[in-house]
Amino acid sequence: MKAAVFHKPGDIRYDTMPDPRIELATDVILKVTSTAICGSDLHILSGAVPQPEPMIMGHEFMGIVQEVGAEVKRLKKDDRVVVPFPIACGHCFFCTHGASPACENSNYKHYGPDGDLMDQKGAALFGYTDLYGGYSGGQAEYVRVPYGDVSPRIVPDNLSDEQVLFLTDIFPTGWSAIDWAQMKGGEVVAIFGSGPVGLMAQKAAWVNGASRVIAIDPLNYRLEKARVVNKADTLNPHEVDVIDAIRAMTGGRGADVCVDAVGFEPERTFMDKVKATINFEKGSIKALEMCFKAVRRMGTVSIMGVYGSTYDNFPLHRVFDKGITLKIGQAPVLNYIDHLIDLVKDEKVVLDDIITHTLPLSQVSHGYKIFDEKEEDCVKVVLKPGQ
Repeated sequence: MKAAVFHKPGDIRYDTMPDPRIELATDVILKVTSTAICGSDLHILSGAVPQPEPMIMGHEFMGIVQEVGAEVKRLKKDDRVVVPFPIACGHCFFCTHGASPACENSNYKHYGPDGDLMDQKGAALFGYTDLYGGYSGGQAEYVRVPYGDVSPRIVPDNLSDEQVLFLTDIFPTGWSAIDWAQMKGGEVVAIFGSGPVGLMAQKAAWVNGASRVIAIDPLNYRLEKARVVNKADTLNPHEVDVIDAIRAMTGGRGADVCVDAVGFEPERTFMDKVKATINFEKGSIKALEMCFKAVRRMGTVSIMGVYGSTYDNFPLHRVFDKGITLKIGQAPVLNYIDHLIDLVKDEKVVLDDIITHTLPLSQVSHGYKIFDEKEEDCVKVVLKPGQ
């Protein structure tokens, strides 16, 4: 089969790879019909999240069931499914307590309670390095899906791939950010980062009763997308003092909820990079620091961006003094996905309006380039295997 294969930082190629096969009786083999490039894939591309060996990329994918293992009961050949990005066994302590991203069984080589930088991670993820299980991803013509009865969800035939593809990751991730804030209605929500996850968090904020949604991003084409598809107010940190602007919009208090949808690789100055090098840090917590300043006292900051190292000068004093509630981590997709499918079916949310590029899988290298380098006003790339 053909697949998008990571070889080394900066080098993802369209290669021929062995077809996946049933390895355990609980496996499913899926023919991938649509897949996407995620912002967190770029951390692997850059080398910030290390991967020593070639690996098939991709954790946002859906397709048609081709083969099922002997113990799979819920799915059958020709079912059309979306597949959440964390791999969950469905029966361990964490899976049975609504915490599937901490599954004890899927990442058996590197699982542990410590959450170390280079070992002891949580659940396995598709196509996301050996540290997260070493499972081949879905930017391929076919993919093996473990625990086939647990995570995949059958989707209605009357919905296109594009309408439901983002139920795999970015919409549940954006939804988590808002759900964690336990909104009552009427809140002002400020979302730092207007890439795919930020755009999905904006949608989730409106569905959950926000009175105002503010999108912050240094790229005007992404802010334009936020205005057009999500009716968000927008702020560009190159043009205004974002913290002052948010406080001016909220009677001086700050936003009720701030979402960090940026993570450890924000836009940085030369001095930011020098500081990170001196402190042995990966990237920066610049976006997170802005969230802590912009949120009101006793407000909530949800952190959906990826962070991969320790950071000196973490502003714990501000978190304490303002009484900020923090929520952070991988989205518990299985807690939300059935409800989110219903929202799409009932036309209460539209997900495919953030797509800017649809390419054959054979053009995956180009897709990564324009997404990573912010070319062609690229917001979200969908890839089509077999084209």
